[in-house]
Amino acid sequence: MSEQHVDTGRRRFLTVATSAVGGVAAAGVAVPFLMSFAPSERAKAAGAPVEVDISKLEPGQKINVEWRGKPVWVLSRTPEQLKNLATIEGELLDPKSESPEQPAYCKNATRSIKPEILVAVGICTHLGCSPTHRPDLAPADLGPKWVGGFYCPCHGSKFDLAARVYNGVPAPKNMEVPPHKYMSDTRLLIGDDK
Repeated sequence: MSEQHVDTGRRRFLTVATSAVGGVAAAGVAVPFLMSFAPSERAKAAGAPVEVDISKLEPGQKINVEWRGKPVWVLSRTPEQLKNLATIEGELLDPKSESPEQPAYCKNATRSIKPEILVAVGICTHLGCSPTHRPDLAPADLGPKWVGGFYCPCHGSKFDLAARVYNGVPAPKNMEVPPHKYMSDTRLLIGDDK
């Protein structure tokens, strides 16, 4: 029997090199597999909060923002419009916003954090149409108690400037107020209130 000299240094190098290549290959397979569990960029964008600059929003003006594929209205109400909200409470189906269509911090007469700013999902609660903004005080076609608001021409549902539904219209409840918060006096974050 002949004894051969074993080069342990070379053997150790080959073992380490093979292990390293195998580890890199395993990571190369595992990373895409694990990443498949993360939501896609499209899915993140669909549910992600939306930041809105309201610095140029004038009293009486409404801007539209998209959040989760829905139109969200940001309306700056005038002092007169705010005063008129209290005059029509008897005409409304849910004037105190008892239905949970808004976060707890918006369960008030103006359905908002700041009285002058309304943030509401612009979808009629009847069949999902998008009402039109009708800030004019008393167009004849909307009735004598109309003081401005949102009108859905599809089936005649009416909402006031706090997105509260009138009595006797097809819409069964107030429009939704999404979760939101103010990041500053001029920046609004829709979709997150933490």
